[in-house]
Amino acid sequence: MDAQGRGRDEGIDPADQWVLNPDTGDYELRLTPSTGRSSASTGTTDARTPGPRRRSKPETPSPGDRASVPGQRGGRRGAGGGRGDRDEARKPGSRAAVPATGRRKAKPQKSRKKKALVWTGGVLALLMVGVGTTGYFVYQHFNGNITAVSTDGAGTGGFSKDRAINVLVIGTDKRTGAGNEGYGDSGSVGHADTNILFHVSKDRTNATALSIPRDLITDIPECPTKLENGEEKDIPGTSGGRFNTSLGQSERTPSCTMRTVTELTGITPDHFMVADFNAVKSLTTAVGGVDVCLAKDIDDKDSHLKLSKGEHTIQGEQALSFLRTRHSVGFGSDLSRIEIQQQFLGSLMRKLKSNDTLTSPTKMWSLAEAATKALTVDDKIGDINQLRKLGMELASVDPKNITFTTVPVLDNPDDKATVILDKSKAPQVFSMMREDVSFTAVEKKEKAAAKAEEAAKLKGEMADAADVRVDVFNGGAPAGSAQNALDWLQNEEGVLKSTNQANAPEDVKKTQLVYAPNQADQARRLADMMGLSASALKPTTTDAGAMDPMVLTLGPDFTEAGSPLSAPQKAPEDIQRVEADKAVCAK
Repeated sequence: MDAQGRGRDEGIDPADQWVLNPDTGDYELRLTPSTGRSSASTGTTDARTPGPRRRSKPETPSPGDRASVPGQRGGRRGAGGGRGDRDEARKPGSRAAVPATGRRKAKPQKSRKKKALVWTGGVLALLMVGVGTTGYFVYQHFNGNITAVSTDGAGTGGFSKDRAINVLVIGTDKRTGAGNEGYGDSGSVGHADTNILFHVSKDRTNATALSIPRDLITDIPECPTKLENGEEKDIPGTSGGRFNTSLGQSERTPSCTMRTVTELTGITPDHFMVADFNAVKSLTTAVGGVDVCLAKDIDDKDSHLKLSKGEHTIQGEQALSFLRTRHSVGFGSDLSRIEIQQQFLGSLMRKLKSNDTLTSPTKMWSLAEAATKALTVDDKIGDINQLRKLGMELASVDPKNITFTTVPVLDNPDDKATVILDKSKAPQVFSMMREDVSFTAVEKKEKAAAKAEEAAKLKGEMADAADVRVDVFNGGAPAGSAQNALDWLQNEEGVLKSTNQANAPEDVKKTQLVYAPNQADQARRLADMMGLSASALKPTTTDAGAMDPMVLTLGPDFTEAGSPLSAPQKAPEDIQRVEADKAVCAK
């Protein structure tokens, strides 16, 4: 419904009234009402227009006078006859620098920082759609663009303010849309080609973007799925397949990729967003291009990217080619492509967080228009209002506290074209994300002090692994965990005096180790091996006999042997990382 349809016959284009509210930092749709008419959005009379509105004499605007919006007319003033004019008065060099006759000069107000977290090829630009979009026209316009599909119960049910947020972003290689058939495999239903699990901390101070290689060999679980035709179907799982087959193949939908991520990492995503080739092209164009740097000339016949060494601003087809390049960078593998994608996304975030973007209604509108048309989201955020709420939750994260990293993997000895999980490092990365530990060491002093105190409690002499004697019970961990832990202790750590005692007499809330005072050195050794926190250690009051074992009871927090139960306070030293605030040249 447009302005005329709501009784406004002045020919107002809503885009003309897309203005910045300095009190909130949001862009708002303000339609100028005639005298005594009720506001369409609030249903109240505009008290700021007691008499006929006086139009100012049109002037020829000079470049840079004010940010424009789609279709804006140069002679129209700010919305509402008062607030909009005062907004203009605050801008140095604005032609509205002198307040209109009869109006009180507005008091200067402190400008809020205008931040929004939008990244991954512009995918999370979708979150910006709801920020500051008031008015029925805008709501209906963008809401009608959104494509949403079911989570099939694979997610958490939706994000909340009181816990960390996890959003799974999936880039599919489906070749739909003009110009995309040239990339080959034009008949493909698409795969989960680019996958990023974006974790935002509970306190919203930091975030981790974890790339999951498409060629990672993993198990894909059975996926209860509602198909496009409404049919409900249980799609069988597969063992030892590529991660990218979790989408598209065998009628799998994004909800199946969600389940696969949960199975792999132990983290259940709150939401998903899916972008295809067209999304990359339209979103990078809407933002005005993304700055990239090359350490060498690139002429990649497969991705069609041809760029000289140095800095470039790319968008549209060229941006897509850049993101698909792998043979001409690094080792020529998909892992090398992931690295340049992360560099690209960091640059995109910096561009989107810049005033050049955030203070431009034209760019914001174009970005929102492109995002809502190009992306598919889950049904929990298939509404502008829900996207707005999610966007506001993510808005405070600074790029300097955002780390891109990749699931640690090794070359598959059985198949050189794929990779397998690096079980010595991947569990640490997953544990850090589950336990909400920042990869950029952004921690509160209280948390650091608490961890230091725990470490102090664990100090002291440790027994040799061969001298550790322990019985392992399952007290609420997944089935088979006791045997899994036993195999790991005996075969990987050399704890031969260990036994599987099956199910515990009663379940525990968290994994715990009960030991006697004279077994403290054994307890420290076992705690160090398994990553147990000080709170997991339960000393008794009397000494044990020489042959008495300690009692390790595995709780729901146990996922697999070798995965620390208390998250490490820093990432493994040699894992691949890219900080979002740092510009890096692709090699």
